[in-house]
Amino acid sequence: MLYALGLSLESEAGFNEAVAMFEGSFFAKLIAWGLISALGYHCLAGIKHLVMDAGYCEELETGRLAAKVTLIAGAVAVLLAGVWVW
Repeated sequence: MLYALGLSLESEAGFNEAVAMFEGSFFAKLIAWGLISALGYHCLAGIKHLVMDAGYCEELETGRLAAKVTLIAGAVAVLLAGVWVW
């Protein structure tokens, strides 16, 4: 992934080569989808923790609800990332 980023930032020809690499390879798309999904879930869980640090959802019942909301939002983010990549 870092190789593709470096290649795309070198020149226009490098960018076109990186685009061709992702368009022609199922494995490259799968890796990109996995990384984007992990980053999206990580951001959502971080927002949940920031909300908890602000003093909300700290009780057991509301904490469980916040965890369930985070998991559902993460699943939606994974599906949207899959649609975006493919």
